Parts: sequence; C-alpha cells; structure tokens
Amino acid sequence: MTGSLFRRLPLWGESCRQGLLIALAAFAADQLSKIFLIQLLKDYQPPRIALAPFLDIVMGWNKGVSYGWFQAETLSGRLALILVALLAMTWFWIWLAATDKDETARIVGISLILGGAAGNLCDRIAHGAVADFFSLHAFGFYWYIFNVADIAITLGFLIFVKDEFSRHKRRKERVP
Repeated sequence: MTGSLFRRLPLWGESCRQGLLIALAAFAADQLSKIFLIQLLKDYQPPRIALAPFLDIVMGWNKGVSYGWFQAETLSGRLALILVALLAMTWFWIWLAATDKDETARIVGISLILGGAAGNLCDRIAHGAVADFFSLHAFGFYWYIFNVADIAITLGFLIFVKDEFSRHKRRKERVP
C-alpha cells in the first residue's frame, strides 16, 4: 500500500533541475549574507548600521517564526519548528516535481520559497534560532527584522500568488 502511494507521488520531475538551481542560489545568497553580516556586526557597538533613513542592519536571533510568533525556547519547541519546516519543504518539493517545465513563474516561486526555507532551517538547526539583520522603520515605528531567506520566501510567495491569479483569469477567459 505504501509503495503505491510513493509511486504516485512524483519526487523528481522535469522542473526539478531548474527549481533546485534556483533554490540553491537563494540558499547560498542567504547563508553567505549571514556569514558576512554576523562577522561584520561583531565589531559594531551597538551592532547597528544605518543604511538609509528607513533601513538598518542589526543583529537579531528569532527563535520563533515570522514576526517572532511561536517562540521556541525549549528543545522540543525547536524540534517542532524544524519538523514543520521539513514537512512544508517536502510538500513544496512534491508540488515542484509535479510542475511542468514550461510553468516558469510557478517554478521560480516555489523554488525561492524552498531556498529561503532551507536557509532558515539551516540556522535553526545550527544555532537554535534564525539570524535576522534588516530592520525596516519609519516615523518611530519598527517592523520586524528579516533576512535574505525571508526576502526569497516573500518574493517566491508573491510570484506564486500572481501566477495563480493569472492562471485563474486565463481559465475564466477560455470558458464561454
């Protein structure tokens, strides 16, 4: 029974090679930026570099998920977040494997999500938290701190959603 399930789930498809390259590029950009910025910020006291009136580079460790939700202070909490990330990445990988190679926007969107998720997962496994650096702010209000992986995930999500809306619109136009 289990064997038939896995035969029906495509784990490698025609879009996986392209998707893997995009995901690896996002992962590498994230990890290299983290190596560079962690080293750079060790020498700054306080560790804050103003890039623009609305953007600083700071050092932050997020033990939770987006916006600091679900802080995982314990080992079991961290393991739960790692498991959720692995399950989500598996789901996206299967979706990518089932995607046709001519569906470029979908491939790029899913792959950026995978690469960003892998970057943050790597941090969570290695450090117990995700390294964040970029702090957006305006008029005394500070939004969350984020990293290159978060940018890849957000950009991938936006590309994916735009593609889904475009698909829906094209399907509606074809139906008389």
